[in-house]
Amino acid sequence: MVKHIILWQLKDELTEGGRSAVKKDIKEGLEGLAGQIPGLIDIKVITEGLESSNADLMLDSSFEDEASLKGYAVHPAHVAVADGKVRPNAKLRVCMDYEV
Repeated sequence: MVKHIILWQLKDELTEGGRSAVKKDIKEGLEGLAGQIPGLIDIKVITEGLESSNADLMLDSSFEDEASLKGYAVHPAHVAVADGKVRPNAKLRVCMDYEV
């Protein structure tokens, strides 16, 4: 199994209401990929970290293997969410992929 973890910081110019709406959209979009991507075992987005956090959102996802993760990266449903909801609103992305 492969874990795919991403942390994002949202753009500074987003208002508090805008940040909340963006977080909700990203969570719904990414979690909505469950059942659509071959090899995707689990996917969840955390939008409310503790005050000690310096990231706004976290993606925690699991794949059958590295090939499944590579397929997810280019799958049209994932690309639509990434291009439409995530990338336009994120200023920083940090990723960690690892085998379990």
